[in-house]
Amino acid sequence: MACLSFTKLNASSSQWIAHQSFSQRRGSSSGRRVSVPIRAGGYSDELVQTAKSVASPGRGILAIDESNATCGKRLASIGLDNTETNRQAYRQLLLTTPGLGQYISGAILFEETLYQSTTDGKKFVDCLREAKIMPGIKVDKGLVPLPGSNNESWCQGLDGLASRSAEYYKQGARFAKWRTVVSIPCGPSALAVKEAAWGLARYAAISQDNGLVPIVEPEILLDGDHSIDRTLEVAEKVWSEVFFYLAENNVLFEGILLKPSMVTPGAEHKEKASPETIAKYTLKMLRRRVPPAVPGIMFLSGGQSEVEATLNLNAMNQSPNPWHVSFSYARALQNTVLKTWQGNPENVEAAQKALLVRAEANSLAQLGKYTDDGESDEAKKGMFVKGYTY
Repeated sequence: MACLSFTKLNASSSQWIAHQSFSQRRGSSSGRRVSVPIRAGGYSDELVQTAKSVASPGRGILAIDESNATCGKRLASIGLDNTETNRQAYRQLLLTTPGLGQYISGAILFEETLYQSTTDGKKFVDCLREAKIMPGIKVDKGLVPLPGSNNESWCQGLDGLASRSAEYYKQGARFAKWRTVVSIPCGPSALAVKEAAWGLARYAAISQDNGLVPIVEPEILLDGDHSIDRTLEVAEKVWSEVFFYLAENNVLFEGILLKPSMVTPGAEHKEKASPETIAKYTLKMLRRRVPPAVPGIMFLSGGQSEVEATLNLNAMNQSPNPWHVSFSYARALQNTVLKTWQGNPENVEAAQKALLVRAEANSLAQLGKYTDDGESDEAKKGMFVKGYTY
C-alpha cells in the first residue's frame, strides 16, 4: 500500500520529545538551571538587518533557483535547448529588468547563476546589489526517498553545507533557501515530519553560522483531494515540529524568513476555496505556530495561477499582521514572462515589462491594495503539476 493513513503527530508527541530532552538535561546536571544562549556566530546583527531588508514593505522575493533540469523544462516549453547559454540569457533577462528593485527585495539563485555574469561581463550579484535586491542561494541538494516511510521524501545536502555556505557568502549571497516537502496523501508519517523539521533546523543553524539568513521551507504539497481543514491540521503539526527543532538548534528567530505553503484544499478537491477563506485558514495557522519575532512570511505559490497567488496574498494583508506577509514566487512571477520572451532577443523588453506587471501586482498585494481588474487570461491559468519536482 503506497500511502497509509495519517500517523497521529499531535501536541503530545512534541511534549514527549521536549520532556525527554529537558529531563535528560536536568538529570545530567547538578540540579542548577542552565540557560542556553541563542547563537548565530558573529553575524547576529547582520542577519537581523538582512532579514528586515528582504521583509521590507511592498516588496518580496523572485525565486529563480530552479535546477538546470527544471530550467531546461521551462526552456523546452518555448522550444529552446537546455544549454548554459540559454539559461544565462533567460536569467539575465530577469535580473537586469529596469526598476525591478522597487518591487523585489531578494532573488533566490541556483549555484550556476550565483557565479554567472551578463553578456557584458557584469556579475549578476552586482546587478542585484545595484538594484538594492539581496542575492540569495538555494543550498539543498534535492529530494530522495525516505526509507521506512510511506513512500515519502527527505531533503539531502547537510554534508559540506558549512563550507559551501561560507563560499556563497564570499560570492555575495546573503540568504539561503532549503526546500523540503510533506505529502498529505502519503500520511504524512511522523518520521517524515520529524525528518523535515530536523533537516530544516540543522540547515538554518549552519546557514546563520556562516552569515546567511535561512529561508525555512517545509512545502506542504497541493497533491490530493483533501479538504482545507485537513491541510490546516497537517500544517499546524508540521510547523509545530519545525519551531521545536529550530529552538533546539539555537536558531535566531529574528534572523530567519519562512516560506510556507498557503493553507488550501488539495488540488483535486471538489470545492475551490475563495481568497478570503484561504487567508482565514492560513493566518489562523500562522498565528498559532509562528512567533512574532520572525520578521517575514514569504509565501510560495505552489502551482497556483499567477492571479490566484496574488489574490490570496492580497486577502491576507487586509488587516495588520505580526510579521511582514509577502511572496517568494517562481512560476507565479515567471510564467507570462517566459511565454512573452520565447527566446527571441527582440522580445526581451516586452518580457521584462511583463515581469514588472507581475512584480507590481504582488507588491500591491503585500500592501493589501491589489485588484485583478485587467488581468490577462494567461495569468489566470493554473500551473499545478502533480508530483512536481524542481
